[in-house]
Amino acid sequence: MITALLIDDDANLRNGMKGLLAMYAPDITILGEADSVKGGINAIETYKPDVIFLDIQLGDGTGFDILEQFAKKSGRLSSHVVFITAHEQFAVKAFRFSALDYLLKPVDPEELRKVIEKIKKVLTNNDSYAHIDLLLENIRKKVDKFKRIALSTSDGIHLFEVSDIIRLESQDNYTRFHIKDHKPVLIAKTLKEYEDLLSEQGFERIHQSHLINLAYLKSYIKKDGGYAVMADNSNLPISQRKKERLQELLKSL
Repeated sequence: MITALLIDDDANLRNGMKGLLAMYAPDITILGEADSVKGGINAIETYKPDVIFLDIQLGDGTGFDILEQFAKKSGRLSSHVVFITAHEQFAVKAFRFSALDYLLKPVDPEELRKVIEKIKKVLTNNDSYAHIDLLLENIRKKVDKFKRIALSTSDGIHLFEVSDIIRLESQDNYTRFHIKDHKPVLIAKTLKEYEDLLSEQGFERIHQSHLINLAYLKSYIKKDGGYAVMADNSNLPISQRKKERLQELLKSL
């Protein structure tokens, strides 16, 4: 049995979530509800749930306030957090960089089902929740470019400097990260998802299978169809439609 807590200042949305969970996740038991920052902190301390479904905007503050105030009062949170939010671009980007789960309002049943499956895996792995600290760090700074990224693997969640990522390689529905002074890391997400996330961080898609950090590009070789030589001495093919774009980027570097 998985225990859960609902924190949302809208009673209708809490009731809607209860209905969705009853339908799509009958093995999740809701221990309690809260509608404010203060009430949420008290409920977490009382119930100690496995999972918290946490709305961002509350009447007396935000879901982030709950995480920060709880950490100061009781130490690091040991519950898995699923944020529920309207489409707030900065917050969603922060969630993705922090490898945290979120649901957009109105909650889509299929997205909820995916999150539930992930919750079960995370609880089995007994993750350290260091990525919550990364989220709060990013939310507090409100910077355009996040310096660190959390990668969720089969054995847990790992934090890396974005500037240490040399390149990313597509492997079917997985992405292999090649990171400076670290062994490759395989993530169960598509390369397209990381292209969207890292395109503003100096990363360029040069091929269907390759996304590179331009800071680690050593050479662009025109012979043999054209390929990129990276700092890790890998030679990567460049798709025909990307060659002109890459040459333009190299001129501006």
